[in-house]
Amino acid sequence: MATNQARQTPAISPLTIEERTGSISTAEIISVLKGEITALHISQAFSTEIAEEITAKFFGSPGLRERKDGVPGQYVGASHYRKDAATYFAEAETARPHVDALFGCLVDPVRALFDALKRELHNQGIELRLARSEHGQANVCRALSWTGSGTFSLDPHDDVAQVLRAGNDYELSAVAHNTVAALNFYPSMPEEGGNLRLWSHKPTVADRKSQGVETTGYPYSAAYLEAVPSREIQLKAGDIALLDGGFVHGVTGQSGNGKRRVLLNCFFGFARPDLVLWWT
Repeated sequence: MATNQARQTPAISPLTIEERTGSISTAEIISVLKGEITALHISQAFSTEIAEEITAKFFGSPGLRERKDGVPGQYVGASHYRKDAATYFAEAETARPHVDALFGCLVDPVRALFDALKRELHNQGIELRLARSEHGQANVCRALSWTGSGTFSLDPHDDVAQVLRAGNDYELSAVAHNTVAALNFYPSMPEEGGNLRLWSHKPTVADRKSQGVETTGYPYSAAYLEAVPSREIQLKAGDIALLDGGFVHGVTGQSGNGKRRVLLNCFFGFARPDLVLWWT
């Protein structure tokens, strides 16, 4: 019995979180991609003017949709979550004009990062590109806003399960064997809550099976995580957070002060030593 109980206890993996103010660097991004640090939080990474305009364009977008995948909230763009490749890439193609319209004539912080990282990796003999298939190509990001209430507005989850089990028709499945990096830009944040919480636990396939989340990575129970240490990152509009999505993470409940938590989200990681894929 004691052996069985020990097997169910989540293994603790230490968190290495770096926080600072200013612009994000390609060296820092690569450190997360290579698993050298767990997470990176950059405060005031892009201007409040850009943040406010992206937020306004999001809520006014004709491409704004309600999520129907069990996670409450709204989005502009396309998500690979619980979709086959044909469906995902077709949705990405349809959503592309709406994603592009979020930025208009602004200096796009997502593409600026993407272009800088692409140049740096090219110098190292590594290709960085959007994931693709015969059905289309991924977008550079998607925009999200959650409406969940309670302890978490987004329950504890990991980002690897859905990639690992995505299917043979997805080239991005190979990334699950490396670091699946989740990159978030925050155009709008409530004054209280809505923070990013990371637990010191990187689940295995067996861990996911014990929780019944082997294909989705969502959600992990409070009882399962009860003894696992966690860290919380307090976010504000204009911040960027980059993390190893293999660690369990969630979003705390937010206050009802009128401001909604809006973020631009994407994933990327090594599919091969010479190829990094980017998708949503």
